[in-house]
Amino acid sequence: MSSNERPTSRRAMLLAGGGTLVAATGVGVVLGRREQRTPTPRGVVGHFDVDAASELLRPTPLHDITGPQSIAFDERGRLYALQVMQDGIRLPDEERAASGKARRLAGDMCVTAYPGGGEAPRHMYLRGFGHGISMGVEPSGEVPLLWVESDADTRTGYGRAVARIPFRHGTVLDSTSPSVRHHRPLPHSHRIHPAVDTAAGRVLVSHWAGRSHRYAVYALDEFLSGSYRPLLDLRNPALRSGETLQGCTAHGDHIYQLTGTPYTDAEGDNPPESGGDTYVSAIDMRSGRTAGRRKVSVAPGLHFREPEGLAVRPGGEPGLCVAFSVKSDDRRNLAVYACPS
Repeated sequence: MSSNERPTSRRAMLLAGGGTLVAATGVGVVLGRREQRTPTPRGVVGHFDVDAASELLRPTPLHDITGPQSIAFDERGRLYALQVMQDGIRLPDEERAASGKARRLAGDMCVTAYPGGGEAPRHMYLRGFGHGISMGVEPSGEVPLLWVESDADTRTGYGRAVARIPFRHGTVLDSTSPSVRHHRPLPHSHRIHPAVDTAAGRVLVSHWAGRSHRYAVYALDEFLSGSYRPLLDLRNPALRSGETLQGCTAHGDHIYQLTGTPYTDAEGDNPPESGGDTYVSAIDMRSGRTAGRRKVSVAPGLHFREPEGLAVRPGGEPGLCVAFSVKSDDRRNLAVYACPS
């Protein structure tokens, strides 16, 4: 290294996905010649082919009858889902059952975990945490750690902080418990919710600053130590006016987000014959610009079909997974579709 060259900081390497500074600029160099790029296939958003989505989980009940809000996967590919607690449940230490509206404003949620291998789903309840627009799972031996919003604002039901908590089947955890550590990286923001990319060592925090939606990215180890210096904090360039944000996640050098609403009737603005208004968008962390946007056309015949959660399923060939809330006669079910890399 010559005397006028500056060493690459760890923070720059994190944003470059562990690659070189050449990779971070988006220009590849081969033997001194400019690399010839091939056109990106039409359905590809970031690194995933949205047009090639296929069924990963057919419409399946969650623990409560309410619809899903978000999903995440652990390192073994096991699925977790967050939902607002349903109407009429009375937990063991409660004097009376609470209404669905009261649960929503209190930030009370249920976590459903699908172990796979034919095992029955597991669950736990979180009181006072938030609404659950996004979540994350961090491997930690036999007890996975969930990243969720916390310290719900009872005026809205949305979280004001971020917490990392153990998933323990059949238990109830309160946001006010001394065992819960609340991370407050953005004390002046609202509607805060996290996701994690453990492979890249990053935490993504979606938040609203006034009427502006933003994404902040942190080094995972620094975040846990209480050092909230963002690697990136940008106004969301991919969210269009009037769109409803339904989930986000981070993978590699990209932030991915899900938007859309449920089907309306034939006279509404999102009738079933339209195929829905669900879109996946990608934001390149290195440039801060939108890196693709695509309508999700898979399974247009689902009943209701509200987009509710986005996550990357890890593995040798990761998949970007879109979750839908699907109506049946007496409950909402969870359906998941995977977009291949």
